[in-house]
Amino acid sequence: MGAGNGQNGIKTRGTRYRPMAEINVTPFVDVMLVLLVVFMVTAPLLSVGVPVDLPKTEAAALNNPDEPLVISINAKGEIFLQESLIPMENLAARLQAVTGQNEDARIFVRGDKGIQYGRVMEVMGSVSAAGYRKVSLLAELPDKSKRK
Repeated sequence: MGAGNGQNGIKTRGTRYRPMAEINVTPFVDVMLVLLVVFMVTAPLLSVGVPVDLPKTEAAALNNPDEPLVISINAKGEIFLQESLIPMENLAARLQAVTGQNEDARIFVRGDKGIQYGRVMEVMGSVSAAGYRKVSLLAELPDKSKRK
């Protein structure tokens, strides 16, 4: 039981120790599977929870590492800051409270494609009047598989 042939990292009588030349990938695979499960569970929770049917556009997506504030306008014309329903007259005050009056805060406006354009402009005008300069409209990229 104690004698070996000197392979697989086993030291035998009269031979030198040879290092094992294999990499054990089992712990790596275990960690990757755990991370996959964690990301699959948390990914649906990262999106804003107000259902809005965004219009489609050909514009490229913006790359920004900061977490923006999202103002959503649903099909009924109701206004949400992140996931909180707020009346139009309280929008500027609530934005200033959330951002700490930081006028460089990035704000995204999501408007349902079924509402009137004037409602979106009313919200953007209120945000602009509050002094915020980085206001962007969000749209959904079109599905390229449906294009001819």
